[in-house]
Amino acid sequence: MKQKHTLLSVFVLIIMALTACTPTPENAMKCDAMPPMYPDYTDITIPCNIAPLNFLLRDEVDAVEVRAVCDAETLMVNTKGNEVCYGLKEWKNFMEKATGRSVKVTVTTLKDGRWTEYQPFCWNVSKDPVDPYLTYRLIEPDYEIFQNLSLHERCVENFDERAISDYGLVGNRCMNCHTYGSQSPTLSMLYVRGEGGGAILNRDGKLSKLNIKTSDMVSGSVYFGFSPNGRYIVFSTNLIIPAFHARPNKRLEVFDSASDVYVADLEQHTILSSTLLSDSTVFETFPTFSPDGKYIYYCASPKVRLPMELKDMHYSLCRIAFDQSTGTLGTEVDTLFSGQGNKTSVCHPRVSPDGRFIVYTVADYGTFPIWHQESDLQLMNLETGAIDEMQTVNSDKSDTYHSWSSTSRWLVFASKRDDGLFGKPYFCYIDRKGKAHKPFVLPQKNPRFYDNNLKSFNAPEIGKGPLPFNAMDVKRAVEGPSVDFGSK
Repeated sequence: MKQKHTLLSVFVLIIMALTACTPTPENAMKCDAMPPMYPDYTDITIPCNIAPLNFLLRDEVDAVEVRAVCDAETLMVNTKGNEVCYGLKEWKNFMEKATGRSVKVTVTTLKDGRWTEYQPFCWNVSKDPVDPYLTYRLIEPDYEIFQNLSLHERCVENFDERAISDYGLVGNRCMNCHTYGSQSPTLSMLYVRGEGGGAILNRDGKLSKLNIKTSDMVSGSVYFGFSPNGRYIVFSTNLIIPAFHARPNKRLEVFDSASDVYVADLEQHTILSSTLLSDSTVFETFPTFSPDGKYIYYCASPKVRLPMELKDMHYSLCRIAFDQSTGTLGTEVDTLFSGQGNKTSVCHPRVSPDGRFIVYTVADYGTFPIWHQESDLQLMNLETGAIDEMQTVNSDKSDTYHSWSSTSRWLVFASKRDDGLFGKPYFCYIDRKGKAHKPFVLPQKNPRFYDNNLKSFNAPEIGKGPLPFNAMDVKRAVEGPSVDFGSK
């Protein structure tokens, strides 16, 4: 009996000690300002299945309490210091009950013995989940062409991450970004460059190395997209030239000295071409299929003298018909947005899976907007032709390299808005009317992750499930034989 009382006393003392370590707000002074939190998770729309929105306060405080309230449900964090981290289980239980509703969040901090309650903000928890997986390339944001690259897969419902291709396993070769076919993990492709490299095609976890090039092409395939039936890819061939600016407010410029667009038949291992897509007087690049496979969208610019006339390089948004049943290209090119007429340059068009919208990047000139601070996203309604400049989404830094979730409700893109140097993956909700909502950065388990991370997230792509291969599988594919392609 005495032992039970002793154990109970110890337990009570432990609880009292823990309580004493985490003070609770008393007589809090209300503040008119929003909390100085990073990342900025104030007044945003979030998917019901997103990982916990952990954050820190830029102000050094002794303690912080965060209350998230939705009707009768409350999720609370009370902790010492300025870092706020939610338990995964508690977060998911709360999100399940808050789905389709608005959550009021209040942050209260303790500093120098005084509590301050900041202005509350809202999380609108959407019923539309985001596809749960994200792939991206981690790359150093400096002047080098490549070094120590890796491609990663992250589950956005939690914090699980793994490498799907690693420089240490492929001879430190350059690796281009991973792209899904219709957001499906059973069909995707990535590139491992250099001698012995190739396009690594994933079909249901079986990897093969493709040599998608013929002797008349200026290079192997670079930018590409899958047809919805998975039989074809449309791709560009590009001679890419990096150059340094003499002006101190510019760092690096990258442009194409030549580029064309082709279609590859992945079943017959043949390449389809058209003089409309490989015109010697035009640069063609960034091709992608429409979700119904009836069109190929791409960007095109009249050739200019490089680098002297680089600022006159203005790409337009174009499209050409394609017949999946016969593998034939159309005979006319439509220009949907004139880069020359608008004195701007269009890059990276991506059509929403429902076929209603197309999002693309606009910059002042050229074909590498990630190095242009003025780069913004635009959304075109393909049914009406109306253009939304997405002012809610864009920043005063580079916003580009975007992809859609399979529901057409979520867009992810790479933004350098925080410091102008490191790209980070931001998500934004696109409602059924095509209105874009305030974006938020990919949540991380450690609230200080982005402060300490020294790699850029490049070309984020959303997928519906985990990929059925790993970095060792890619290594074996690279070391294996290549499948060659020929002209049709």
